[in-house]
Amino acid sequence: MSAAVIAYDQGMGRWEPNARGRLERAAMELYIERGFEQTTVTEIARRAGLTQRTFFRHYADKREVLFAGSGLLEELIVRTLGGALDSAAPIDAVAEAIEAAGAAIQEGGDRPRQRQVVIAANPELQERELIKLASLASAIAGALRQHGVPDPAASLTAEAGIAVFKIAFERWISLSDQQDLPQYIREAVDELKAVTAGK
Repeated sequence: MSAAVIAYDQGMGRWEPNARGRLERAAMELYIERGFEQTTVTEIARRAGLTQRTFFRHYADKREVLFAGSGLLEELIVRTLGGALDSAAPIDAVAEAIEAAGAAIQEGGDRPRQRQVVIAANPELQERELIKLASLASAIAGALRQHGVPDPAASLTAEAGIAVFKIAFERWISLSDQQDLPQYIREAVDELKAVTAGK
C-alpha cells in the first residue's frame, strides 16, 4: 500500500463529510490500479475510510460510481435545451445543450478520462454506457417534442446530437492538444451540418 493511500485511510474518519466524493475517488483509484472486475465494494469503502453500509447509501453497486452523474447531466441538457429552443433551430438548440454538458464534463478534471479508461476495458460497462446514452437521446427527443418539434424530426435530431457528443468526446479523450470539449462539439456539429447540406 502506498504512503498516499495510507494517509488517505488514516487521515479521514468515518464521521467526516463528503462521503460520496471520497467513495468516488477511492473507487476510481482502485479501478485504475486493479481493474473494475477485481475491485470489491469492501475495498472501495476501506480505501475511503468508510463502511460498506455507507457505500450502499450512496450507490446501488460499484458500477454506479461511474454512472451516478448521468441523471444530473440529463437534467442540464434538457434544461439548456428548453431555453435554447425559444430562439434556435432544433439542431442548434441540441448543440447548445450538449456544449453545456461538455463544459460540465470538462470541469471534472482528469476524472472523465480515467472513467473512460475503466469503461473501455470492460464490455459490461461499455454496454451500460450505451444504455445511458440511449436514455439521454430519449430525454432529448422528449424535450424536443414538448417544445413542438414533431417526429421523426425530434428523434432524428436527438440521435444526431448523441452521435455528435460521442464523436466529440472520443476526440477530446484521445487527443492531447488541450482543446476544450465544447469546441470539439461545435466542430462536430459544423461537420454534421456540412454533410447534411451536401458540401
